[in-house]
Amino acid sequence: MEAEHILNRLNEPQKEAVTSGAQPVMVIAGAGSGKTRVLVHKVAWLIAMESVAAQNIVAVTFTNKAAAEMHTRIQKIISSPTRGMWVGTFHGLAHKFLRLHWQEAGLQQGFQILDSDDQYRQIRRLLKNQGLDEIQYPPKDIQWFINNQKDFGLRPDKVKKDPARKEYIGIYKAYEEGCERAGLVDFGELLLRCYETLKKNDALLDHYQTRFKHLLVDEFQDTNEIQYQWVKLLSGPESSTFVVGDDDQSIYRWRGANSENMQRFQQDFAGCRLIKLEQNYRSTKTILAAANAVIANNQQRLSKELWTEGEQGELITVTGAYDEYEEAQNIVSKITSWKTQGGNLSDAAVLYRSNAQSRVIEEALLQLN
Repeated sequence: MEAEHILNRLNEPQKEAVTSGAQPVMVIAGAGSGKTRVLVHKVAWLIAMESVAAQNIVAVTFTNKAAAEMHTRIQKIISSPTRGMWVGTFHGLAHKFLRLHWQEAGLQQGFQILDSDDQYRQIRRLLKNQGLDEIQYPPKDIQWFINNQKDFGLRPDKVKKDPARKEYIGIYKAYEEGCERAGLVDFGELLLRCYETLKKNDALLDHYQTRFKHLLVDEFQDTNEIQYQWVKLLSGPESSTFVVGDDDQSIYRWRGANSENMQRFQQDFAGCRLIKLEQNYRSTKTILAAANAVIANNQQRLSKELWTEGEQGELITVTGAYDEYEEAQNIVSKITSWKTQGGNLSDAAVLYRSNAQSRVIEEALLQLN
């Protein structure tokens, strides 16, 4: 296969990322800059041009859908299967690992996965068995507390002692013991148990560090502490670690994501090469100018300036409203006008910051059918 077949539709920074060498690489990929294309073509380049076996590659995506799409797109480029390559979410890959190494992980062979609803019910049963009042100890709060500790890689005995949370730590300990007896594993446990198993088993860690010579991670700005530590642990002395992210697009801090992991990566991975994807293929110049101006106010961000060869585009209209009802009427008026001028309702979208804002807007739309 010719290199041009893989590179011909990429811009220069994208080509630089795809053909980057063995050193650690962090790609800062602005919105609409083609980061998925870069990841797909990077894997294709490794297999087709550098003769890397698919089984020596692990790629972490943010969703299962993205993982399936990556497999399909890579196979289309290189016209060969990617059998043996590990592609999936952090939790999906950890689950696969634990199924293979359940004994080393200290799990029952047929361990069952608890989804969020299952975990909530498990906590409620625990509170009932211990005679604890759900008003004083809300199951949702306890569920969040347990998951949050696991996201930080903390077992009950490692949680910072806080008199106000003393009972929560005890419940966390009892919850873990109950799950252990019943052979139950929640989502947070998947990654934490995988990490702990690798960390305490030198032979197993050496096996996977040797096998996965190339580790690629998408949406790196949304990794939490245990995910970052997992990436750091799995990246062996001979591994090439390639991460893609954009701290400006970090939206999951409420569930433990830490965009500062992008700065940490540059410090923890010696010789890190930084590549910026700043050409946008999605928006107009007007929208990008406004977005750049707004995001520039963020502190401690990795600098980038999005630009496009696209059209200037229409001006952005800002409308002030007295309250949420006037705001809803303005929105409906704009949509009605759009439809009258021949526009399709399917081309109209309403974005809001929180679900609580949707009710008034929905009612205004329903009144006009």
